[in-house]
Amino acid sequence: MAPRIILLPGDGIGPEIVAVAVRVLDALGVTFQYEELLIGGASIDAHGTALTDETLAACRDADAVLLGAVGGPKWDSTDPDRPRPEQGLLGLRKGLGLFANLRPVKPLSALYDASPLRREVIDGTDLLVVRELTGGIYFGEKTRTESAASDACAYTRAEIERIARVAFRAARRGVTSVDKANVLETSRLWREVVIAVHRDEFPDVALEHLLVDSAAMRLVAAPTGFDVIVTENMFGDILSDEAAMLTGSLGMLPSASLGEADDGGPGVFEPVHGSAPDIAGRGIANPLATVLSAAMMLRHGLGMDAEAAALESAVDHALGDGLRTPDLGGEATTEQAARAVLTYL
Repeated sequence: MAPRIILLPGDGIGPEIVAVAVRVLDALGVTFQYEELLIGGASIDAHGTALTDETLAACRDADAVLLGAVGGPKWDSTDPDRPRPEQGLLGLRKGLGLFANLRPVKPLSALYDASPLRREVIDGTDLLVVRELTGGIYFGEKTRTESAASDACAYTRAEIERIARVAFRAARRGVTSVDKANVLETSRLWREVVIAVHRDEFPDVALEHLLVDSAAMRLVAAPTGFDVIVTENMFGDILSDEAAMLTGSLGMLPSASLGEADDGGPGVFEPVHGSAPDIAGRGIANPLATVLSAAMMLRHGLGMDAEAAALESAVDHALGDGLRTPDLGGEATTEQAARAVLTYL
């Protein structure tokens, strides 16, 4: 039976880049069953909510979910009672139990000159950011009055243990756990639990601890020193976007959001960049992060390693042959990028 993939194009450039990913997937010679649904601002416009119960249920029944991007100025508001596109992402992650976000960062030699950092600084960088995705300040209790507001940051021991295990299992050389244990009580628990998991289950994997500000500085000063970075939700959000610039553009970074391996729920695969409403509809969006997210979907979601490698190789060859979209300093359109990848497939 053909794998069932839910497509959630979303807002802004989302529909354009997801359409390219579908074309590339279809060129692999594998039959997929697609169903396209609304999320984010598009869902707010149609249904009054960023994620409907029906869409969430359809995602639960799928083999994998491929998402474009959500958000845009049309739906921006400081009114806490108005729906926001980002609520669709948070609801999807929570509803599918996707607690682990994997963001690989490996600058391609063909794009070294596109990075704001010197070639000798980024050469050899190959790291993975493992971000806890369903806890912390984004999901904590929120209060708001006319004169004050608060967002609670909370973590349980079990939440920290499971994300730590994901990081240790992924490590080749070692794990860097990032926290703010000199200030935050949640970070002190985080560090304590990571140490315990390391001691009891993964003693052969090297472990170091960094405060988040030190980690941010080291990411741009010496990124090759990292193998796996594991951290809580908000820190991971910020650090992974910073790490994306090592590749020269947010338009190059894919991600995978996964739940418990034995739970049977589908993963969600999406580019790290946002909806880029300023260039939506102009045909110049870089679709490569979405194509690479589709490759992660094949590998981590559908167990198709050979097909995933084929997609990644096609992207590498296209870039090596000079493909450059505007975010990479070139003039290639979204369509030209799609054709370049298809050529090498």
